[in-house]
Amino acid sequence: MLQSHVLSALSGIRHAFFTREGGVSDGVYASLNGGTGSHDRPANVAQNRARMAAALGVAADQFITPYQVHSPDVLIVDAPWPSSQERPRADALVTRRPGLAIGVSTADCGPVLFADQAAQVVGAAHAGWRGSVSGVLEATIAAMERCGAERSRIIAVMGPMIRQSNYEVGPEFVARFEAESDENKRFFLPAARAGHALFDLAGYIAWRLARAGIGQVNDLGHCTYADALRFFSYRRSTHRKEADYGRHINAIALEN
Repeated sequence: MLQSHVLSALSGIRHAFFTREGGVSDGVYASLNGGTGSHDRPANVAQNRARMAAALGVAADQFITPYQVHSPDVLIVDAPWPSSQERPRADALVTRRPGLAIGVSTADCGPVLFADQAAQVVGAAHAGWRGSVSGVLEATIAAMERCGAERSRIIAVMGPMIRQSNYEVGPEFVARFEAESDENKRFFLPAARAGHALFDLAGYIAWRLARAGIGQVNDLGHCTYADALRFFSYRRSTHRKEADYGRHINAIALEN
């Protein structure tokens, strides 16, 4: 797993950006696939998630992720849901309950973990381009404030995601961003293919976090597409015409 030195310095908070290494799955899911929505064997996914929970010092049934739908929706949680089949639809979680690990799954989109140590409030957001445009990051910060956090104290860490050199998009994608704001032009570079561009998802996420006025933003800088040994990638699997792909889990918890 990967960790941020910024979050690791906070007492009473554990976190991890899990890679694809260290699990029991095989094939395209090798090896630490945490995706309950994948077609991997459920027993393997359950064992992988139990290993992740143990790494964060929580029980397996206290390790939760939502049913993600690329939305701006955030849930404030204080208990796990009954089963993986009953996961609520949302793309970010916030808690102040010790011993409950909250996480999001990714396979190219941007995972962001949040913490306000003074208020003992943490959050996790799944920030693909749709969620970022629609405000999932700002909604997560607002939910943390409702739990007692102050945005000037909040630390946000961006984990592994697809980086600009591997994120080619079409003209309709660029037009959507430019229609929102002329400022968004800076998040695109010309691609080798005519009419296409390279999108800086990490830069866009960092800009929205900074604009929200939080205390600190840290980026681990890893590219999921470029490093097949350590990371799953939806886009890489699509290019390789693989049947499915694994999912990472990115999680944070307050210690008991």
